[in-house]
Amino acid sequence: MAWNQEENARQRARREERIRKEEEEQKRKKLRVAENKARAMEAFLKEKEQEILQLQEEAKTFITPENLEARIEECLDNPRNYNFAIDKDGRIVKRTVLS
Repeated sequence: MAWNQEENARQRARREERIRKEEEEQKRKKLRVAENKARAMEAFLKEKEQEILQLQEEAKTFITPENLEARIEECLDNPRNYNFAIDKDGRIVKRTVLS
């Protein structure tokens, strides 16, 4: 009977040690997952911030009611001809004359 109680105590100690190690491993795993999520969120925010900066830069060239007249004058002063043919290599082959 004494041997059985000693064996039970030894098994209990091993089981408690195993459970403690498993809990520590779960905590480490949760911490890694949280860190990965934080890094992913930070990268996402940085990417979105870059997109916003790019859009703000592009917005400077938008036509608005305030600059409409100036943009019309600019286009009339600098006419462009988009009527042309290109070959397979992308070179301009034939262009119509501006009137």
